[in-house]
Amino acid sequence: MIDKLKENYGSIFEAALISEIERVGIIKEVASGTQLMHIGQYIKSMPLVLSGTLKIMREDQEGDSLLLYYLERGETCAMTLSCCLGNQKSEIIAVTESDTILIMIPIEKMESWTAQFKSWRNFVFESYNHRIKDLLETVDSIAFLKMDERLIKYLEEKSRISEDGIIHKTHQEIAYELHTSRVVISRLLKTLEKKGAISIERNKVKLL
Repeated sequence: MIDKLKENYGSIFEAALISEIERVGIIKEVASGTQLMHIGQYIKSMPLVLSGTLKIMREDQEGDSLLLYYLERGETCAMTLSCCLGNQKSEIIAVTESDTILIMIPIEKMESWTAQFKSWRNFVFESYNHRIKDLLETVDSIAFLKMDERLIKYLEEKSRISEDGIIHKTHQEIAYELHTSRVVISRLLKTLEKKGAISIERNKVKLL
């Protein structure tokens, strides 16, 4: 664990903090598609991502979801931090986008580390700042972009985080994450394919 910690966080955290994380952290290996957090759940620990990707989503009363942002290696979730520090229930869903390895940090360490380690304090503040920017981009996309523009942006981001550059999603799954209908997504994907922007295979989309 110490090698992965140093690889992902060695340039961010001081040696004493790395040792503390190794001492109290719990390694968690999670398969792709696993829901790690649901709305209404109390958070007992916060994740540091060592490898893989998580998607953070909101869900309405009808069960429809909206993708907010991704968490990648070297990152943590600011919303999880807020729940930990405030002892509040989760307002988001966290699902692994790929096979993922996490280090789970007990919530009782959050406040003491903020006071004890400057690098941890900076990491927390930067995480909040980064996530706020992600959320603003999501709001801007919904408010100002047409659905075809949102779809292209979504495909570009999915392609970036995919190991093989291919979006392994059905039309329904894409529609679910963009909070629209499968019919709309299928029509827009067909249009993009005719323009030569993508190629469509069974449960796959590839940017060209």
